Amino acid sequence: MSIFTDIQIKLCSEDKKKKKPPDEELVFGKTFTDHMFFMEYKDEKWSDPKIIPYQSFEMDPATAVFHYGQEIFEGMKAFRHPDDTIHLFRPYENAERFNLSADRMSMVKINKDLFVTAIKELIRVDNEWAPRAPGTTLYIRPTMIASEVALGVHPSLEYYFYIILAPVGPYFKEGFKPTKAYVANANVRAAPGGTGEAKTGGNYAATLHEARIAQSKGYPQVIWLDAVEKKYVEEASAMNIMFVINNEIYTPPLDGTILRGITRKSVLELATNLGYKIHEEQLDINKVVNEIETGECSEAFFVGTAASITPVSEILYKEKEYKINDGQIGKITQHLYDELTGIQFGKKHDRFNWMIKIK
Repeated sequence: MSIFTDIQIKLCSEDKKKKKPPDEELVFGKTFTDHMFFMEYKDEKWSDPKIIPYQSFEMDPATAVFHYGQEIFEGMKAFRHPDDTIHLFRPYENAERFNLSADRMSMVKINKDLFVTAIKELIRVDNEWAPRAPGTTLYIRPTMIASEVALGVHPSLEYYFYIILAPVGPYFKEGFKPTKAYVANANVRAAPGGTGEAKTGGNYAATLHEARIAQSKGYPQVIWLDAVEKKYVEEASAMNIMFVINNEIYTPPLDGTILRGITRKSVLELATNLGYKIHEEQLDINKVVNEIETGECSEAFFVGTAASITPVSEILYKEKEYKINDGQIGKITQHLYDELTGIQFGKKHDRFNWMIKIK
């Protein structure tokens, strides 16, 4: 876990540089910058950290990641501020969570300072890729995969750690607009004692079947229930969830089956600072939908890095539709969204010292 003082940089030649699309045409996760960070764990040590031209890997068919699923990643964003500087949002929180995922997946940890330094240096190299149009950001994807070439169920002895960058538009093409969610009441995403808390690819693969069912019914998002009683709300497929009940904010607790969302943590801290009362407790979906019907639950919203805060306008549970706040964005949801994104984009005072300046 030692930190390196020097990161080698090999720049992409001018003739190999990609054409940057206009900011207004950016979509999520389709465009990548000219460079990437890479280092390898071998012989019980990390070595040769470097920034190189963005490139493909050539991997043996017997590489461990393909067979045993040892893979973790993070989702982060860099924001360009009005003075044209670029800032990271709470990167050490991501570094900490990355190592929690590594520990659960029996992988090697990364020094947190190196993790953040590598991101900073990569963004300095590709700083012009950070978009400037309203609502656009530079998405950051640190990833670790098992790279040992061997069959047999055991923790890999070798790993690749790499970081790629993607200039992105809004996660949902419609932007900050209400979305609809389908409650999965047959299949489950994660069970107690499993890997639900780790940010690993298998957890997302487990959501795809229900996501397809939800989309066929006209619901873009899925809300997952617990694996034991199948009645307690947990999270969405790629985001945490919160409800406003009697003007107070409720969200499921971190019990090992849901992701420790950085945005979740930030929204709870922000909401407390703004004077809202917070509850982290089990939420029975039957009680929640009843409170939606009575009007006691007046708002619901997803929180996550990719989409920030996303209002929920309607829930489908056991083939019955429950409309929230007449399909409109609630006042508390709007307030939290304005405050959070205002801090992230440098339009409001960062009273929490969440933002770290790169350039």
